[in-house]
Amino acid sequence: MTGLEDYLRGLWLPLVTPFHGGALDERSLRRLTRHYGAGAVDGFILGATSGEGMTLREAELERLVAVVRDEMAASGRIVPICLGLSGADTSRLKERLDETADWPIDGYLIASPYYVRPSQRGLLAHFEALADHAAWPLALYNIPYRTSVNITNQTLLRLAEHRNIVGLKDCGASREQSIALLRDRPKAFRVLTGEDSNYFEALSDGADGGIVLSAHVETATFAAVHAELKRGNHDAALARWNEVAELTRLLFAEPSPAPAKYWLWRSGLIDSPEVRLPMVEVSSELAAAIDREIERRTKVAA
Repeated sequence: MTGLEDYLRGLWLPLVTPFHGGALDERSLRRLTRHYGAGAVDGFILGATSGEGMTLREAELERLVAVVRDEMAASGRIVPICLGLSGADTSRLKERLDETADWPIDGYLIASPYYVRPSQRGLLAHFEALADHAAWPLALYNIPYRTSVNITNQTLLRLAEHRNIVGLKDCGASREQSIALLRDRPKAFRVLTGEDSNYFEALSDGADGGIVLSAHVETATFAAVHAELKRGNHDAALARWNEVAELTRLLFAEPSPAPAKYWLWRSGLIDSPEVRLPMVEVSSELAAAIDREIERRTKVAA
């Protein structure tokens, strides 16, 4: 698949990585991929924040990509895959781009360097160096509350001119900045929100879609919000959003992706709610709250 910018819209799922007994759980991974690949998901992000990518060994990450691509090929449906990469060393990230260049992916989602807090000139040079080097297109990931550095719109607009930088996962936490970027961006530069609780707001402001962890649950409803807004049906979109707005808060009540993994385990989609340290499984209080919500939604669906 080529032309990632043509696919970087709609509802993307930052797929959780299932573990069992400390290892990658391929059986659950195949089940997840079949389940979501058959539905309303427009693309997968693998090995990023929700996929606990920073805890994955290189061989596990490669196997993760191979299994998801294999299951999607078997289904006959084309769903683009972006690989999440992060790091604070530009040189090492270029090496990782080389190591993954022949993997069956369609692009990368690359976060800002964390901890070192580079200047805007440093961010510009960092991402341009990666984009020049990468075999696949890049989507940038602006999430200053994790990296301690914000990519300003001035820098983003410079980066958007690069032929190999095609979009942004926007977790900038500033609606004013997001609206200004949507107004000023090049036509082909895609912006997807990564803030689950702001999904409806961002789409209403003109974002092209969302990368939404909460869409592991009620996937069709999240997709319907986007579809109704595209058709100009604001009230219908808002009504669908109100069905899932509280869900986005519940699934982030404790560090993600532990709540989503617990939900998926209770729903039978994965065989264990296991996460890797320093993440820990949900508290008994949140587990009880999720159980109640699962029961409520099951009764409503019946």
